[in-house]
Amino acid sequence: QHTPTLAELLVQMDGFEENNGIIVIGATNFVESLDQALLRPGRFDKHVTVPLPDVGGRKEILEMYAKKTKLHKDVDLNVLARGTTGFSGADLFNLINQAALKASVDGLASIDMTTMEYAKDKILMGAERKTAVITPETAKCTAYHEAGHALVAVLTEGAMPIHKATIMPRGQALGMVTMLPEGDQTSQSLKQMVAMMDVSMGGRVAEELIFGREEATSGAMSDISNATRIARNMVTKYGFSETIGLVHHGGQTGEEHASEETRNKIDGEVKRLTDSSYERARHLLTKYSKKHHLLAQTLLEYETLTGDEVRDIINKGIKPKRPVINKDGGARGNQAVVSGKDGERRKRRLPGFSSDDSSLS
Repeated sequence: QHTPTLAELLVQMDGFEENNGIIVIGATNFVESLDQALLRPGRFDKHVTVPLPDVGGRKEILEMYAKKTKLHKDVDLNVLARGTTGFSGADLFNLINQAALKASVDGLASIDMTTMEYAKDKILMGAERKTAVITPETAKCTAYHEAGHALVAVLTEGAMPIHKATIMPRGQALGMVTMLPEGDQTSQSLKQMVAMMDVSMGGRVAEELIFGREEATSGAMSDISNATRIARNMVTKYGFSETIGLVHHGGQTGEEHASEETRNKIDGEVKRLTDSSYERARHLLTKYSKKHHLLAQTLLEYETLTGDEVRDIINKGIKPKRPVINKDGGARGNQAVVSGKDGERRKRRLPGFSSDDSSLS
């Protein structure tokens, strides 16, 4: 079906009969998948790349959408533009729309900054599942897991700043730590990639240190996948392995066209990198175990912490100066639902999932 469609499109664009005064415009997110016949001179020969908007572009887009709604005087579009790195124009429209809906539900006359932050968190982390039934055991496991990510992130040079840490179930995850770059990034350094791997390992390491290896959960699945993907790209695409050298191995895994000997070397290098990240995360969480305990306990009490609150807890030992939200050890919902006939509460250890490098569950 592809070939006849392509042939007809080419005929319509430059067949035997000339069609003067007609301009053909196309758009795609996968330019590398286009047939080269379409890109020859006289066809789609002028290419315009439309990247994600930078901070200036995001501010202009926000200003355009803001004209169509009523904003409170405390809304700072400069702050929103800086805090929405990686957002497309559609994402920014969704941000304003979600904020407007929230303001309407809350009976507000205008959209304030708190509502904007709520909308941004909903886009970045998913909708809150406030009706989820969470046992104290699961909440504690999640809190230490997320605190592990957060502590490693704060204490590792090159890691992105934390935006939020939460044990409020969102989407498919029981909790997550969301990080945002300080500005628009076009590339990542070796230090930044290694830091992201270390942060990814922080959750599993935390579970093992607190509960023991036998009680570690499947919640680190996406974290391990993320660290492995970064390590494999470092070895096969970015030339950050002395053993493999400055060689680019194409394909999905970077091994499709490599010899068996090279594939074995690549796998060995990937394991070396992930093992090193695991050990660095373990060192930090062991050395700063008191800070880890304090952060996890604070998460159980407040459920969601801002990046500044996380940094104050770790660097200064200062808890948030606001009312405690949860006094039940992080438990949520009707606990009778997950209790046995004899009243003994059953443990529920559910995995969290995340598909974004900057969100670790």
